[in-house]
Amino acid sequence: MQKPKPPLPLAMLTALGIVYGDLGTSPLYTMQTILETTGGHVDPDTVLGVLSLIIWALLLTVSLKYCIFVMRADHNGEGGILALTSLVTSSRVRVGRGVTTGILLSCGLFGGALLYGDGILTPAISVLSAIEGVKVATPALNHLIMPIAVGILVGLFTLQTFGTARIGSIFGPVMLLWFITIGTLGAIALTRHPEVMFAVDPRHGIHFLQHHGWGSFAVLGGVFLSLTGAEALYADMGHIGRRPIRLAWYVVVLPALLLCYAGQSASLIGQKKLPDNPFYGILPSAISEWAIWPMVVLATAATIIASQAIITGVFSMTRQAIQLGWFPGLNIRQTSDKEYGQIYVPAVNWVMMLFTVGVTAGFGSSAKLAGAYGTAVSTTMLLTTVLLYSYFRRCAGWSVAAALPVAGLFLVVDFAFFSANLMKLLEGGWIPLLAGLLMFTIMSTWRRGLAALREVSGEHVLAPEKFLQQLAEGDIPRVPGTVVFLTRIREPIAPVMLSHVAQFGALQQHVVTLTVEFEETPRVPPEERITLNKFEGGLWHMVARYGFVEIPSLPAALALAQRKGCPVVPQDALFVGGRDEVVRDQTRPRSRLPGWRRMLFGFMYRNAVHFVDRFDLPRDHFVQTGRQVGL
Repeated sequence: MQKPKPPLPLAMLTALGIVYGDLGTSPLYTMQTILETTGGHVDPDTVLGVLSLIIWALLLTVSLKYCIFVMRADHNGEGGILALTSLVTSSRVRVGRGVTTGILLSCGLFGGALLYGDGILTPAISVLSAIEGVKVATPALNHLIMPIAVGILVGLFTLQTFGTARIGSIFGPVMLLWFITIGTLGAIALTRHPEVMFAVDPRHGIHFLQHHGWGSFAVLGGVFLSLTGAEALYADMGHIGRRPIRLAWYVVVLPALLLCYAGQSASLIGQKKLPDNPFYGILPSAISEWAIWPMVVLATAATIIASQAIITGVFSMTRQAIQLGWFPGLNIRQTSDKEYGQIYVPAVNWVMMLFTVGVTAGFGSSAKLAGAYGTAVSTTMLLTTVLLYSYFRRCAGWSVAAALPVAGLFLVVDFAFFSANLMKLLEGGWIPLLAGLLMFTIMSTWRRGLAALREVSGEHVLAPEKFLQQLAEGDIPRVPGTVVFLTRIREPIAPVMLSHVAQFGALQQHVVTLTVEFEETPRVPPEERITLNKFEGGLWHMVARYGFVEIPSLPAALALAQRKGCPVVPQDALFVGGRDEVVRDQTRPRSRLPGWRRMLFGFMYRNAVHFVDRFDLPRDHFVQTGRQVGL
C-alpha cells in the first residue's frame, strides 16, 4: 500500500525546511563576496550590474533549468545525479551504448563524489556567515566568531547520532519565518532606492561583465554563490515530490530572495564604502541597534537547518552508492520509524565533522571561505547538464534539433560559472575538488574490484549437474536443518557452499543459495521482490531484489519464499556468508587490478560492513567462512 501524500501546503512547508536551506541562506554572504572582488566599489552601476547578474542566475539556473527541465528526469520518482546516471545508463536504454555509457557513468559518479566536498564546506560557510552578524552589532566580539561557529558545528554533527526526526518538524516553520523576514526587510530597504529594480533588465549585467573584462570571471564566481543548493531541488525530489518543491520556489523562495538581494542593493546605494556585511544593512536604521541580535539568532537557526540538509543529503547519497555497488558497505542506522530519509552513517558523519571544523578554523571567516566554495557545486551542475542532454536523447526521445538548444543554453551558463570557479583553485577551491577526486577513486576502485571478484568467483563455480550428482549418489552426507548461503553470483552452486561442505564434510537437508541484487530503480514492488528455482536434493536458489534506496531485510524476503513453498523457516535457518581475503594472483602475468587499486580494494573489502549488519540477519544464526582470492 502506497503511503498517502501529505496535503500540498504541508509538503511545501517540508520543502522549505529540507530543500531550500542552502539556497535560502546564500544572501548572508553572496553580495559581500561579489563586491569584495570588485575592490569594494558600491557605485550605482556596479550595484545594478551585480544585482542583474544574481537575478538572471536565479531565473535561468533554478527557475528554468532545475524546476522546468532537470526535475522532469525522475527515475521512478527519485532524483539526484546518481539516479539520473542510473537512468541514462540503464540496460533498458538502447541508444548509444558502449564508450558513451562509460563516459556518462564517470560523469555521474564524479558528480556524486563532489557532494562530499560540498558537504564539508556548506556547514562551515553558512554558520560562519550567520555568526558574523555579531561583528556588525559589537565589533569587540569579533574574536569569538570562529570559536562559536566551531562549537555550533561540533554540536550539530554530534546530534546526528540521535537523528533529527523530533526537531525536523520545526525546520519548515523556521525557514518560512526566515523567508518572510528577509523578504519583508528587503522590501522595506527597497523603498530607499526603488530604482535598483531596473536591474531586472539583463543589459545591466551584460554591461557590467563587458566593462570588467577578464575580471568579470571573479565576479561570476561570487554570483554563483547565490545558486549553491540548487541541486537539492532535484536530489530531494523523491522524498517530497516535484510539485511541492516547484511551488515552494515560485511562491515563497524566489520572491523572498529577489526582494532580499534588491534590498541589499538599495541599502548600498549612496554609501562610500562596503559595510562589514551588506545583508544586515537591510535592517531599518530605526530598529537596527536592537533588531540585529534576533536577526543573528534567526540567521544562525537557518544556517543550522541548511547544514543539516546537506549532511542528510550526503548520508542519503552514501546509501544510494552502497546499494548501487559503488561504495563499500558501511554501518547505517535508521533514526526514525516513520521517515525513510532519516538515517545516520557514523563513519561519514565523523569524517565530515573533522574536515568541516578544520576548514572553519583554517579559513576563519566566510569571506575567506568563499574562495573555496563553489568549485564542487559548479562542477556538479555542469555534469548534470551533460547527463540531462543524454536524458533528452536516450529517454525522452528528443531529436538533436530539440535537445541541443536547450542543453546548449544551460551548458553555456554552467561552463561560465565553472570557469569562474576554477579561478578560486589557489584560494582553496582545490579542497572540495580533492575531496571529490578521492571519493571518485574510492568508488571506482570498489566497483572494479567487485567486478574482478565476481569474475574469479565465477571461475570456481561447480556445474550444478555435477554437484547434484554427488548429492544423489550420497557422496555428501546430509544432516537435519536448513542453511542459507549468501552469495554475490547468480548461480545455484556457489563457492561459499563448496567451502562449507569441504570444511564441515556435510550439508543440511534444506539448502538455499541467496543472491541479493540492487536494481536500477529506487524501489522494487513486493510482488517482484524474489524469484525461486527448485533443484533436486532439497536445493533452492533465490534472488532477492531491492531498489537502490531500500534497506534489505533477508528474513522478510525468506518469509516470502516460505509462502511460495520453499521449506525455510527464517528464525531457524543458519546463514552462511563468505569473507574473502584479496591477494595478488601469482598465476597470472598481469593482475586484474593495478597494485595500488588491489591494495585499496583489499583494505576496503576487509573493513566493509558484514552481511549480518547490512541485511538484518540474526547474529546468533550467522556463520562466516573465509578464503584467499587472487586478483
